[in-house]
Amino acid sequence: MHPAFLYLPGARFSIAELSAARIDGHVVEVGDAYVPADLVEGPDVRASALAALVRPGTAASGPTAAWIHGAGDAPPAVHHVKRAVDRRLRPHTSARLVFHDTLLAASDLQLIGGIPVSTPVRTMLDLATGLHRDPRMLPWMNLLADLDPQLPSEAATRLGGMRRVPGSRVGTAALERLAVRTR
Repeated sequence: MHPAFLYLPGARFSIAELSAARIDGHVVEVGDAYVPADLVEGPDVRASALAALVRPGTAASGPTAAWIHGAGDAPPAVHHVKRAVDRRLRPHTSARLVFHDTLLAASDLQLIGGIPVSTPVRTMLDLATGLHRDPRMLPWMNLLADLDPQLPSEAATRLGGMRRVPGSRVGTAALERLAVRTR
């Protein structure tokens, strides 16, 4: 997506101007940004809207990546990022951002809208293994499975080949239930 179509509050227009344009039907909100009302809201638009939250060296993950891939209409209230570089990072967090200090392999990343995002299978895997800590991951799993019914079984197979993963028992059970539901 061309940056000219992305309006961040305070950059070219104030929040008041963007709100007035939204009321008039000229722009719509996508995440933290505004885009022209006739622009198709695809993964690149969603990712670009969150580019300010995803700092260099990190990648969108969990519910944030699920939303970018097309799950759900509204973005999550709290965004998740993971480390995407070998070195340790000093996280820039806020009440709206959770930083997970586990490395995402290059094979688990894809570039969407100029930011690194975990692949759909890795996103499903992260949602499943995070379910034991946060049950709010389940709706995101359901929405992501609605986009691609093969994701739960692919993530379950991958999780079965991993060793000593926290939350793997709860995650495997949820993925198996989801795989049966989406068949």
